[in-house]
Amino acid sequence: MNSTKESGGTSRYRWLKRGVAIAAVGIWMALIIQIFQGGGGMSQQAPKCIFTTMIVFGILTAVYKGIEQLEKKSEE
Repeated sequence: MNSTKESGGTSRYRWLKRGVAIAAVGIWMALIIQIFQGGGGMSQQAPKCIFTTMIVFGILTAVYKGIEQLEKKSEE
């Protein structure tokens, strides 16, 4: 069975991952809203939305995987 220290560390990483995900979604939504408020037709907005989505969630994935690697190292 896991000790309290390991459980607390795991919980800390879990909350860190949740916080990063919430922050990424918030940033993404703010950027999407700015794109829509910028005007222009859908043909102008769609590439910006796609690019923004790919970049934000690509960074989120990289940070999330980094946190998972730290979590694995701390368990060893």
